[in-house]
Amino acid sequence: MKKSVDQKRVKLELARRHLADFALYTDSRYRMNWHHALLCDYLDRFVAKEIRRLMVFMPPRHGKSECVSRKLPAFIFGKNPDASIIAASYSADLAQRMNRDVQRILDSPQYGEVFPQTALFGKNIRTVAGGSYLRNSDIFEIVGYRGTYRGAGVGGGITGMGADYIIIDDPIKNREEANSATYRNKLWDWYTSTLYTRQEKEAAILVTLTRWHEDDLAGRLMEQAKADPASDQWEILSLPAICEPETRHPGDPREEGAALWTDKYSCGELMKIKATIGSYEWAALYQQRPSPGEGGLFKREWWQRWSVMPDDLFDFLQSWDCAFKDAETSDYVVGQVWARSIKNPARRYLLDQVRARMTFTETVQAVRGLSAKWKQTTRKLIEDAANGVAVIDALKKEISGLTPVKPLGGKVVRAHAVTAAVEAGNVYIPDASIAPWIHDFIEELSAFPSGTHDDQVDALTQANAYYNDKGGFNLHALIS
Repeated sequence: MKKSVDQKRVKLELARRHLADFALYTDSRYRMNWHHALLCDYLDRFVAKEIRRLMVFMPPRHGKSECVSRKLPAFIFGKNPDASIIAASYSADLAQRMNRDVQRILDSPQYGEVFPQTALFGKNIRTVAGGSYLRNSDIFEIVGYRGTYRGAGVGGGITGMGADYIIIDDPIKNREEANSATYRNKLWDWYTSTLYTRQEKEAAILVTLTRWHEDDLAGRLMEQAKADPASDQWEILSLPAICEPETRHPGDPREEGAALWTDKYSCGELMKIKATIGSYEWAALYQQRPSPGEGGLFKREWWQRWSVMPDDLFDFLQSWDCAFKDAETSDYVVGQVWARSIKNPARRYLLDQVRARMTFTETVQAVRGLSAKWKQTTRKLIEDAANGVAVIDALKKEISGLTPVKPLGGKVVRAHAVTAAVEAGNVYIPDASIAPWIHDFIEELSAFPSGTHDDQVDALTQANAYYNDKGGFNLHALIS
């Protein structure tokens, strides 16, 4: 019996100290994955104001609001019943639902065990009279203390109240709002002119969302932080649905390609979601890497499509961008097959592509394989960098046409040199029905030069620079 009592005391003490333990103690149905525990660690530091500016990016339906908008405010009031909290969401209705959920936690017997000093008034009341405390779906107060919680939708009035903690959860509702510059400006104006001005001394601000757009609230705040060191500087916890080594958070224990919450969404389920919503939405909502809707240097509408390979193709070539090290790096090896049209030589067709993280040996095998598959490719352009030189040296006695290319200028300069051909409608890429990989190709090109990867960009610009120079080839760029 004593052991059981001691165990409960330990659990209670832990629940008073840490949000993760609090969540488990006050909610017997709560199932905590490793990423919830990591989030709670960050939120503990937020509550203590060790982190005063925090952003959290997570995919839809992965439990961020349960931690941030429901359990966190209740925990804050337990730690400090005098705290004032403003919680904002995309609509007043959602803010009111979150408000009621927080109240349910505060009313629970388990909460009373953990934080007996923190309580709400016993009935729903909209006015203060006779010493009673406000309690409704917009605002509630902590009995006997100065603590106040106010929920608001974007654009809602919150004047007359200060905040020790500002919690913003999903300020954008859907794609329509995300793509609307008018709405994004409205959100920014409300944040800067209304919400931000409600801070008490040393207030802490939490922005948690699923990334919809590169110019969403988080995007603007990050750009502001980058442009002006005197502005708010943010701690960022970004957890994509599928682990990518190049953006992996130090606290993320996953290997490449692993799902964030396997008990709820397996890799197979996530791939179904990706296939259904497309790579543009997937990169933003699930991987937290939004790219410009219209594209960056390469606009989405510029690409022409082919579903049946033309019968008048000639001038076949391969274009290879090799990685610097091996399969353990975050760089991809990309090999593309291109050809031109006899009827209209200005038209270029992307016919095939291989893309993977490869060791040197695997890269050599890939060049062999693509050359065997496309025997028409008389020239194989390989960038004279990274493993490219070694690949040429290993295969020059076996495969003809291996051509080292010495790139001129930076990546953006080289990309600019071929955008005219794409914009003019002279670059044809395969339809997704015959080349599912083309979704990721378009996303990488659309995100360039701000995206995570540019390996497919490099292979494309290398091939098309060659075609641009046909008839007067730039011998400084090509070493035969």
